[in-house]
Amino acid sequence: MNDTYLEILIENSAFVAVNKPHGLLMHKSKISITTKETLLQTLRDQTGRFLYTIHRLDRKTSGIVLFAYDKDSQRIASKLFQEKKVKKTYHAIVRGYTDDNGTIDYAIKNDKGKLKDAITHYKTLDRFEIPMAFGKHNTSRYSLIELKPETGRYHQLRMHMAHIFHPIIGDRPHGCNKQNKLFKDTFNCMAMLLHAQELELPLESPLQIRADYHPEFSTILQMLRESNL
Repeated sequence: MNDTYLEILIENSAFVAVNKPHGLLMHKSKISITTKETLLQTLRDQTGRFLYTIHRLDRKTSGIVLFAYDKDSQRIASKLFQEKKVKKTYHAIVRGYTDDNGTIDYAIKNDKGKLKDAITHYKTLDRFEIPMAFGKHNTSRYSLIELKPETGRYHQLRMHMAHIFHPIIGDRPHGCNKQNKLFKDTFNCMAMLLHAQELELPLESPLQIRADYHPEFSTILQMLRESNL
């Protein structure tokens, strides 16, 4: 049995959704054969049931992950993801002041090196300037943003924010290593500050799921708010 206890957000006869912590791998793979805990096995132990994977979050991202309890439900939900009918909302803390809103249309290479279209819409929710020197600046600026991806490419949000020079704090390898080190040394923050907050599926009985921030994210956000100039 695993020591991790997962927060179950919704559960019915067909589906179960959990709030994945930062740093928890979805499942074992060839490159992580020594990993002791995975989301899939932990939830199987917790529910005592077999699970079917519908979608994924990368290891560093926290937030909503939805599983099915049977193959038919998996097929129906997976089709909605493939047809881009699922509404996904993420929150992130990024370097610098982002525009009020915008759209990033920037193709991303898949694992075979082929460019695939990738579109992300974003909106700035809050901005912070804190009395923390960085480089030649006496203060540091950050933004809390909402991200709504149209497509679901691997590391899409991370690569898109880096592309517009507002990398997500804690992101490696796409982010700013100097900022990541600053947050680690100053705030003991080693998590990537990207959170899958909302998921909406247009099923016969629509699913609307929301996940609160984990402590790593909420602690940094509170610190930024309290230190804001």
